[in-house]
Amino acid sequence: MSKRIVVALGGNAIIRQGENPTVYTQFRNTREALRPIVELVRDGHRIVITHGNGPQVGQILIRSEMASAKAYELPLGVCVAQSQGEMGYMIAQCMKNMLVHAGINDKEAVTIITQVIVDPKDPAMANPTKPIGPFMDEARGRALAAQGTVVREDAGRGWRRVVASPYPYSVYERKAILDLIDDGFIVVAVGGGGCPIYFEKDGTLEGVDAVVDKDLASMILAREIGAEVLIISTGVPFVYLNFGKPEQVKVEHATAAQMRAWLAEGHFAKGSMEPKIRAAVEFIEGGGEEVIITLPEQVTEAFKGNTGTHITAK
Repeated sequence: MSKRIVVALGGNAIIRQGENPTVYTQFRNTREALRPIVELVRDGHRIVITHGNGPQVGQILIRSEMASAKAYELPLGVCVAQSQGEMGYMIAQCMKNMLVHAGINDKEAVTIITQVIVDPKDPAMANPTKPIGPFMDEARGRALAAQGTVVREDAGRGWRRVVASPYPYSVYERKAILDLIDDGFIVVAVGGGGCPIYFEKDGTLEGVDAVVDKDLASMILAREIGAEVLIISTGVPFVYLNFGKPEQVKVEHATAAQMRAWLAEGHFAKGSMEPKIRAAVEFIEGGGEEVIITLPEQVTEAFKGNTGTHITAK
């Protein structure tokens, strides 16, 4: 039975920690991340691919800062749009090429530069928490902090810049995305959580200098297009309780209620697994059938029920 599926790729699936982040490396990693998704397409499912952009936006900001004396400044919303174009180009091209190699010649992949509606008065605007950009050592992090950049240690993996991340309420291009997938297109959308916007009193749109969490925005899109399944790919094969501790336990199946309880107990790191679990819980509570959290290369097997963490209503 054909399902509408939103597959959320982590930005670090495209730029991996410790690798030289060239464009060619990113193309290679993109092909590897998409390989299991091609199998979902072959099986007749209607697919939307979303993606993170933390490493990419961080690189864009570095370029903007270094060229500040010679080029115009890029606010965060524009950085997100730029990363959507860059990464959407890679993902859509790689997907088409892989479909051709798989003998699937009747499918096309398209990218939509996506905007998401937020509240400009969201309390999160005054409390930066969303990590972006490459990991750095403590010395570099403290040096940036001394210059006024907000940086924090990120789940034991190093230091990163953090920016404001308001909650997404709706995807502005949701109808276009739904029309496209129902017409048979594979859609790349909500890149980096989408460009945050709000409505002025006269009905016009205005951007917000922030970055929206990709998993929460993917969840909102999945709900708005009536997706049955939300797949969140990340750097671990399962969700774990007591992650990184001797008493670590993998979670193969849980209800949304169980996950919400573990979330309240603080089992999941903020800026890392916490928003993924929050997105999963809200998707199921909003009527979604299933959320799967696993490694990018295990997406197909996880969809078949052979691996990964599965979150359902019961």
